[in-house]
Formats: sequence, C-alpha cells, structure tokens
Amino acid sequence: MKRSLPLAMLLALSFASMARAATEADYKAAYAAAEAASKEAAGMRNQWTTTVSTLAAARKAGDGGDFDRAVAAAKEAEALAKASVFQATSEKEAWKALEIR
Repeated sequence: MKRSLPLAMLLALSFASMARAATEADYKAAYAAAEAASKEAAGMRNQWTTTVSTLAAARKAGDGGDFDRAVAAAKEAEALAKASVFQATSEKEAWKALEIR
C-alpha cells in the first residue's frame, strides 16, 4: 500500500507535464471552427446571443495574447453554436406535435 502512493504521485506528475499552453495556431483553428458553426447557426436564423458574446470574448483574449483563455472561449462558442443548430433542426418539425388538432 505504501509503494502505490509514490507511484501514483509519480504518474500524476508525469501527466501534469503533458499539458501545454495554447499557441496562436491553436487559437486560430479553434476560432475558425467556432466562427463557421456560428455562421451556420446565423444562416438558420437561430444564432444565440451568448454565442456572439463568447466569440467576441475569444477574439479579445486572442488579440491580447492570452491564447489559453481564447481557445477555451472559442471552444465554448463553438459548442453554443452547435447547440443552437441542433435546436433549430430538432424543432423544425417538433412544433407540430404541440399543435392542437
């Protein structure tokens, strides 16, 4: 039991060093994906306002050189945009089930 604790600590420390800081290229790729998803949602006329503000926060962080925060915000904006696209497609026909017949 006493041997497993140092081994677990060693493994935890080795995985912690695998995490790396985001680069400008990471930011640009994440932002491009988020922007594409946002444009898709806008084309469906179902773009959420939170997507727009999160995308703006990503751009602001990226312009300031904080690529870790920029990538995180861009990924969040992409998830929001994809959720709004899902909402638009799923509700395209679902409203008929609520109609009084």
